[in-house]
Amino acid sequence: MSSQPSRRRVLTVGLGLAGGVGLWSAAVTAAGAATTLTGWAGDTSANGWPVIAQAAARPVEGAGAVSVAVLDGDAATVLLHVARRFHYDVQPLAPDEITGHRTDRALAVPYESNYLSGTAIAVHPLLYPVHASGGFFPPELTVIRDILADLEGVVRWGGDESVPKESHFQLDVPPGDPGLKRVAAKVRQWNSQPGEGAGAIDPLAPGRLQAARSLAQRQR
Repeated sequence: MSSQPSRRRVLTVGLGLAGGVGLWSAAVTAAGAATTLTGWAGDTSANGWPVIAQAAARPVEGAGAVSVAVLDGDAATVLLHVARRFHYDVQPLAPDEITGHRTDRALAVPYESNYLSGTAIAVHPLLYPVHASGGFFPPELTVIRDILADLEGVVRWGGDESVPKESHFQLDVPPGDPGLKRVAAKVRQWNSQPGEGAGAIDPLAPGRLQAARSLAQRQR
C-alpha cells in the first residue's frame, strides 16, 4: 500500500507575449464579467508554437474515458501529466470537463491562442472562466503549485495571468526548448516506474513546498 497521501488528506490539511503573433483586444465591464471576443490572426500562438489544423485526442491515464486533444510529442507528455495529476489530486475529471486543441480563433485573451497550437488545456473551463479568480481552495492551490514545480516552469497556470483563467494550463516555452525535452523525459520515466508520478506524490513534503513557492514567485 502506498504511504503517499490521498487527495482527501491533502484537502483536509489546510495550506510576455511574443510581439506580432496575433491581433487581439479585450473589453471588461466594471464588474469584470463581459469580454469582447476577437479573432486571432497569427500563424503562431502566443507562446510561439505554430497553429495547427488538428490534434489527436489522447487519453488521460487513470481517468477512464477522459481524453483531450493536444500536440503530439513532448507537449502531449507534459500536458497529459498536468491533466492526470489534476484528476488524481485536485478534482476528478469527466469526459466533458477538459478541453485542448481547438480551431475557433475567437479569443477572450491572447493566451487562449495556445489552444490553437495544441499547447494548452483547460480543466473544468465552465467552472473557472476568464476573469474569475479565487476558485480553488488553498489545499487545491498547493497541489497546482506542486504540479508546476515538478515541471520546472515549463508549464504556466492561467491563474497567474493579469487577466486570470484558473482552468488554463499552457506550455510556457517555445518549440525546441531543451527544458521541455528534459521535463518530458522525466515524466516518461515516472510513467514507466510503479509508485512514481501522479498518484504517488506528497505535495506537502517540505522540499516540495519550498520548490513550489520559489517557482510561484518567478511566474506570478
